[in-house]
Amino acid sequence: MTRFIRNVILFVIAVVLVPLSVANRHTVSLSLNPFDPQDPAMTIQGIPLFWVIFASLAVGIVVGGLGAWAKQGRWRKEARVKRREADKWHKEADQLREMNTAAQPAAGVKGLQGPGNRSAA
Repeated sequence: MTRFIRNVILFVIAVVLVPLSVANRHTVSLSLNPFDPQDPAMTIQGIPLFWVIFASLAVGIVVGGLGAWAKQGRWRKEARVKRREADKWHKEADQLREMNTAAQPAAGVKGLQGPGNRSAA
């Protein structure tokens, strides 16, 4: 079901992006100098407009993801601490369980008798 939903979402994205790319395929010059747009050292000539649009979307997604990742750092740290503490308590419980089973006599266990309990006739 999730594969179907993923394919539907990708299809909708493709339906939006393909016409956007076709409609904005003319070339533009991208100036990276806001004070002198005619500066040839800071101007990229002849790139399709849809590349600029897609690159800005990609940069926005990456910056937003990094921002969200940085904002959630406190929760990831707390999860690591809690996981270490839980592992410590699980290990201690396992050790206590092993000590408890080793200390209990095997009186109620059914099975073959040991060699000391047999009588020779």
